Amino acid sequence: MRAAVLQGIEALSVVEVPTPVCPEDGILLRVRACGVCGGDVRRYFFGPVAGSPIMGHEITGEVIEARKGATEFSVGDRLSLAADIRCGKCYYCERSLYNLCDNLKILGRDVDGGFAEYMALTKDILERGIVNHLPPNLSFVDGALSEPMCSVLAAQDRLAVGLGDTVVVLGGGPIGCLHAEIAHLRGARQVILVEPSAERAANAAALFHVDRVAAPQDAVEAVQEQTNGVGADAAIVATPAPEASTQAVELVRKRGRIALFGGLPRQNPTVHLNGNEIHYNEKTVVGTFSYHPRYHKLALELLSSGKIDPKKLIATYSLEDARKAITDARQGKVLKAVLVPDLEEGPALFRLDRDERSTASTSSKSHIHR
Repeated sequence: MRAAVLQGIEALSVVEVPTPVCPEDGILLRVRACGVCGGDVRRYFFGPVAGSPIMGHEITGEVIEARKGATEFSVGDRLSLAADIRCGKCYYCERSLYNLCDNLKILGRDVDGGFAEYMALTKDILERGIVNHLPPNLSFVDGALSEPMCSVLAAQDRLAVGLGDTVVVLGGGPIGCLHAEIAHLRGARQVILVEPSAERAANAAALFHVDRVAAPQDAVEAVQEQTNGVGADAAIVATPAPEASTQAVELVRKRGRIALFGGLPRQNPTVHLNGNEIHYNEKTVVGTFSYHPRYHKLALELLSSGKIDPKKLIATYSLEDARKAITDARQGKVLKAVLVPDLEEGPALFRLDRDERSTASTSSKSHIHR
């Protein structure tokens, strides 16, 4: 099979590798789409190279072989996968805090991921990973957005975003835009986006439920204007820029809530927060990472309902263009890059009826999925 194999820092090649064998009590999945995560981008540019050389954990695919032990799955099933594989035995797993598992494994990091034509899903992955059936009215490409949505849903639950809130989202990338959409669905009165790129901010305002955009240097003034001097109810830091975490504390009202969603560079993970702002104004700062498996089903339901439109975010690339997809994602040329191993099949992957075909041209290897 073809696979995009990570061979070193900024060294990734599409090569022929052995097709995995269907495991005992497992299934063999034909990968139909796999999103490029920010974690994949960081690993490509900065490492570590160690681990599985086949990245990718935002996966949809079709079962082409199932052993007798995989009783919940049959050949032809359309599946959606999420990243985590828990141990089920540690302190945190015993308390259903699966995302904090001491022995957590990740698809595309600890086991081979979705930057390939096929994946072998072992019994461990089927039982302690996150594998769900793709709703019948959801395409493979659109379904790949379900995994990044999980963290957004979990973070906003943790932050208790609700009816009438003013929510500030710092960062206008794919996760920031999803946060804007989910905050709107949860009943937020207004969403303010803080983004240094004027182009990215304008794009977000045009496509998503964003009521005002502001550059970081204008953010405090913008929030004060939008809230009559009170401050935002909640701020979500959806960027790896350390200064955004610092600023978020200044943007929320007394007893406001701040979620540190974006991971920081390993070389510089320390941020400076105004302790007096937090102490005297009783502000709450929480970290949010990953999600409970229940959020994956919720994400699929939201996508299936049409309340979130993946086509506003997704740009598709062939497997051979994996390096371009990663680079485009890092440079902000696209919001969500999705690799499609069989991109030449075109409409079969984007439409709901897998037998439907279209005369639309598929000659380009990169398609903006609008």
